[in-house]
Amino acid sequence: MKAALDVHYKESTGVAACVVFRDWTDGRPADVVTAQVCGVGPYRPGRFYERELDCLTAVLGKTGIRFDTIVIDGYVHLNNETGRGLGAHLRDALSYFPVIVGVAKNPLKTADNFVIICRGKSKKPLFVSAAGCRPEQAGLWIKSMHGPHRIPTLLRIADQTGKDPLK
Repeated sequence: MKAALDVHYKESTGVAACVVFRDWTDGRPADVVTAQVCGVGPYRPGRFYERELDCLTAVLGKTGIRFDTIVIDGYVHLNNETGRGLGAHLRDALSYFPVIVGVAKNPLKTADNFVIICRGKSKKPLFVSAAGCRPEQAGLWIKSMHGPHRIPTLLRIADQTGKDPLK
């Protein structure tokens, strides 16, 4: 099983969404799970993982599944001067070692070891990184995901699900 994760914030509350799916080409989730985490800290440049990690591990814990692959909204790796990316921290926080795929919508000067892909007719790229596989393979997986637009259907569902409880 695979998971697509996203987190949204309102003040010091984070809502993490986990879209569970079987195959990269799935157009519908097998399940959608959310977790609300109170007391999250503010965003700090270069330390994004401090805000996001507890939310991600909380929602993964609620699923009870050991995923073979987890897709996050962000980068897996940062350059040596900056430290490790969210995906690397997530992989270390788990009791097992899934492949972590990071899909970022914006370039980051401090990011490292990623590929740039375009989906559908969009000219705006996605920045794909990975731990546990080559970024080129992760890029192919993200390109193969369901949906005609820049953001794959299941990643869009994760994004929307995390936003909805905060309205």
